Amino acid sequence: MDAYQKWLLHLCGIWGDPITARAALNRAKAEGVKLDGNGYGYKQAFRNHLDHNSVALLHRVLVRTWGEVPSIVDPTAGGGSIPFVAARLGLPSFANDLNGVAASVLRAGVKIAAEQGVQLVPCLKKWGDILVTRVRDRLKPFFPLQNGEKVVAYIWAHAVDCPRTARKVPLVTDWWLQKAKDSQVAIRMITKADGVDLREPRFEVVRGTEIDFDPAKGVMSRGSAVSPYDDLVIDGSYIKSEAQAGRMSQVMYAVAIRRPDGRRDFRPPTEADLAALSDAESKLNELRPEWEAQGVLPVEEIDAVSNYERGHRMYGITTWSDMFSARQLLTHATFAAELIRLADEVKSEMDEETATAVLVQLSLAQGKALNWNARSSSWDVSRQKMRSVFDKHNFAFKWTFAEFEGAEALYSWCIERVAAAYEEIAESFHKTGLLIGSDPEQQLPRSVTVTQGNGADLGHLTDGSVAHVCMDPPYYDNVMYAELADFFYVWEKRTLGRLLPEYFADELTDKDNEAVANPARFAGFGRKKKALADADYEAKMTAIFTECHRVLRKDGVLTVMFTHKRAEAWNTLGMALLEAGFTIETSWPVNTESEHSLHIANVNSAASTIMLVCRKRGTADGSGQVFFEDIEAEVRQAAREALIRFERSGLSGVDLLLSTYGPAMSVISGHWPVHSSQGSEDGTVSLLRPEEALSTARNEVSRLQLNRIVGHAAQFEPYTDFTLLAWHTFRAIEFGFDDARRLALSTGGLDVDQLVRAKIVEKKAGTVRLREPKERIARGSSASKFGVDPGAEQFDHPVDAVHTVCYIADMDGLTAAKAFLDRTGLAKDRGFRDCFQGLVNAVPRVRVQGDWVVPLAGTLDRLASAYLPDVVLPELPAERRTYVQGNFDSEAG
Repeated sequence: MDAYQKWLLHLCGIWGDPITARAALNRAKAEGVKLDGNGYGYKQAFRNHLDHNSVALLHRVLVRTWGEVPSIVDPTAGGGSIPFVAARLGLPSFANDLNGVAASVLRAGVKIAAEQGVQLVPCLKKWGDILVTRVRDRLKPFFPLQNGEKVVAYIWAHAVDCPRTARKVPLVTDWWLQKAKDSQVAIRMITKADGVDLREPRFEVVRGTEIDFDPAKGVMSRGSAVSPYDDLVIDGSYIKSEAQAGRMSQVMYAVAIRRPDGRRDFRPPTEADLAALSDAESKLNELRPEWEAQGVLPVEEIDAVSNYERGHRMYGITTWSDMFSARQLLTHATFAAELIRLADEVKSEMDEETATAVLVQLSLAQGKALNWNARSSSWDVSRQKMRSVFDKHNFAFKWTFAEFEGAEALYSWCIERVAAAYEEIAESFHKTGLLIGSDPEQQLPRSVTVTQGNGADLGHLTDGSVAHVCMDPPYYDNVMYAELADFFYVWEKRTLGRLLPEYFADELTDKDNEAVANPARFAGFGRKKKALADADYEAKMTAIFTECHRVLRKDGVLTVMFTHKRAEAWNTLGMALLEAGFTIETSWPVNTESEHSLHIANVNSAASTIMLVCRKRGTADGSGQVFFEDIEAEVRQAAREALIRFERSGLSGVDLLLSTYGPAMSVISGHWPVHSSQGSEDGTVSLLRPEEALSTARNEVSRLQLNRIVGHAAQFEPYTDFTLLAWHTFRAIEFGFDDARRLALSTGGLDVDQLVRAKIVEKKAGTVRLREPKERIARGSSASKFGVDPGAEQFDHPVDAVHTVCYIADMDGLTAAKAFLDRTGLAKDRGFRDCFQGLVNAVPRVRVQGDWVVPLAGTLDRLASAYLPDVVLPELPAERRTYVQGNFDSEAG
């Protein structure tokens, strides 16, 4: 078994021990040591190429198991990692996606790379150079350079006229350009010159001691501005009305450059820069009628169905062209026009298949450029580089934005990166499983089919013809793929759509058939919109899984990857699998993060992907109806076994909780149909929703975890249970609202509002935060029930008693805390001691530069050391010397 596992990891490209390597890397980071390479001691898995013998052995094993080299189908393939791996290993691969943008990436990154291989690289570089040269020559007049510099980014602000002075107001949130301790750079706005008020402000770069103002104090804050001319407020409603009337403009206020000696620097815009902007706008206006007639410029309105409304409509962005400034539009349209012109030349010099392959790859550079050069790309002060539009999954309106240099830098960089990525992918195909003949080298045969359409209609596949369907399905309500893809689709249908018209048949992406839980599609139904979105997602996933059921062989396997941590997502996904006729045979969590990472300052999140292994369900034996109470004990047992098994594998926190979901669903799928213990409203028997089984699994895990936290069987009440389990499960001060709600339900049927009233947590936007003792002071009529109360004689909730002692220790010192313990007799109270021990074990005991990351941990430590000798203090981890993104390593030493 160990040898088989080692061989399997080798096939995956994992040629080392990732767990040991990751632990060593964590220790090195904690000690401030820089390891060679990526720190793991071996290359990333996808960079390791399997030899012929390994692939040949794989094929022999597969043929022995399946009778043939099995086909792999991914009906919702997205960017294509699953079909890529399958094709790389010489397995016939069928990849599908509803979205034309994703299908194009599949075509370029998997099918073309597998079929054309490295021989396409010289052609790609040749025509890429020609295209870049033509774009550069046309755009060079609009991007003037000076003194041998290279422009890294032009930095802009949106602007409106002051309602009182009619002078231009750049809506800048802060004036920092660089904030490093040893190199601080900011922009100073100049509103007067030679004693005369300027209609439009000018700017100068200031450094170090020259910065005699607070750059963090900009013009804009919380949607409103303060006029730099009269120091009066410019109301947010005025700014929106100006934007919606088309009177919001843009002002360039800084240029990030690289000097001839390679040094990075900043300068204010010059007269040449400003003149070039005016020329670019004039050129765009001149060419716009022709380009719109030729279909080069996107004129479509932004779809009203949007889950990602983040202010762009409020600020006058209603068409896809509005997402770009005038010069950015000129840049992107020039590339599109030159690419269209180049197509005939490429096709005249090579066969149609190769020509299409070259042009598809070059077209992908357009999408990359759009992402890095729009009114939502921005300047990252901390990292001194540009941010792309989709650094987050939305169309967030940016008060300031950054523009790529369009003549020399943008498309040359994009085409270079696309060509390099293609070459690496093609090399991966070329070097994996080479069949060494007498002369010359022969490639491993590969077959890749890419289709664009609904995953619920795989009509090109016959019934029972597929051995394995492997899919990473759309993530419930996490990402609205079609909405985001429209940003690219409206441009690419004018370029890629000429090459692959079947992928771009519609005006915009297909949102009606997309399998996501999108409440925006049901906005007209008010409070019902979320329930309708959930039902829509479930119906569509059921249809996709039903189609998977049709194409699978009787002995075929469906593997479903799922990362979403919200229980609603598991509920709908599980129901879809059950209704489509599958049983869940087993599940495997794959940990994708350090085993010892503590999300202290951040919101806790899942770090594992759960792999559900499913098969076609056999015919029911007709032995009668099965109710949930008939199998509840089996569900609890499955949860207990999963908890033990996966904890040994290194899972913890919310990932450990998720690892029990698969086994729980496996039990109910094995007995399906299972009926709910609770009747429906009309008194009839209804099918069980997976949530009932998941809730039972959570309850069982909570019970076991509570005993582990304390160190022995302990009984509290729901509020104390929740506090202990929240610290233990999430290892974070703040975590998701849904996680809190589910945990509350599994600890005595609480809801979050009850926890808020008890001052256990504070509700925030989509999250909750555990309150510190000083935030839980009991006041008014609630004093006898909940919270910290130094005057109390007894407490209904052990967590209130522990927090009160901690509060007194923090405010008045350990001696005062000892006096309180003596007066109330808490030190001898079993419930108090168990709760205290539980919090000591559950609250992360991490220090950075001598300070406790969670102050409560330090207070508990001091109290236990001084007055509670029976409390066992866990060994402190070595102190972390570095702080990275709010994450701390509990075994850093």
